[in-house]
Amino acid sequence: QVQLVESGGGLVQPGGSLRLSCAASGSIFSINAMGWYRQVPGKQRELVALISRDDTTNYADSVQGRFTISRDNAKNTVFLQMNSLKPDDTAVYYCNADVVVTIRLIVNYWGQGTQVTVSS
Repeated sequence: QVQLVESGGGLVQPGGSLRLSCAASGSIFSINAMGWYRQVPGKQRELVALISRDDTTNYADSVQGRFTISRDNAKNTVFLQMNSLKPDDTAVYYCNADVVVTIRLIVNYWGQGTQVTVSS
């Protein structure tokens, strides 16, 4: 069993910054792609940023230039540095990971989500 635990969400004023973390634990051989998604009530969950094991990154247009995704493979952890936050960034942010459980088995996992609220 694998768990993804997010931290770092909270309330921040427009223009401010937050850093989200997501640590994976459990039966992990290695982790391929890791990513952050977000969701607001009544809307579909959307991709925010992805990072491959070799640090190739991909961002949603809405966060390009403001958010930075990174990872620490030794600690099975992914980060999301969010700068110049806007009220439209308010959402529940979810961590996602493609975990190599065994040499023949890759399972996709989600974290429980962390609330980010951008408001004055």
